[in-house]
Amino acid sequence: MNSPKPYEAIPVLLETYFEGLHKADSAMLSGVFHPHAQYVSATPEDYRVLTFDEYRKVLDQRVPPASNGETRNEHIISIETGGPTLAFARVEMTMMDRDYTDFLTLIYDQGRWAIMAKIFHYEITSQGD
Repeated sequence: MNSPKPYEAIPVLLETYFEGLHKADSAMLSGVFHPHAQYVSATPEDYRVLTFDEYRKVLDQRVPPASNGETRNEHIISIETGGPTLAFARVEMTMMDRDYTDFLTLIYDQGRWAIMAKIFHYEITSQGD
């Protein structure tokens, strides 16, 4: 198995992830999520666990931050590997009046890196001021 070097491939994947969230583009995000991925909100008042197909439906109902004139504001905090087919990325972003911390578990499967689990927490940054 010749997986691309994760420190080269994963930042490219994360750029698509950030852009897909900014545009609320579920088709774009399908290219970075594994078909069996899990989406977990660890924010107590908004706790939920969804399959990727369920998450796509949420995205398709969302008003894209890009359409509201929001600028992208994200940072890759760390990328770690656990072998040739396992990686972890911690990222932070601000959008939709929330500061997000995402823990993304990635696997190399079927010739590509993909997010297998997105577990995140957010804090409200403003009340629409």
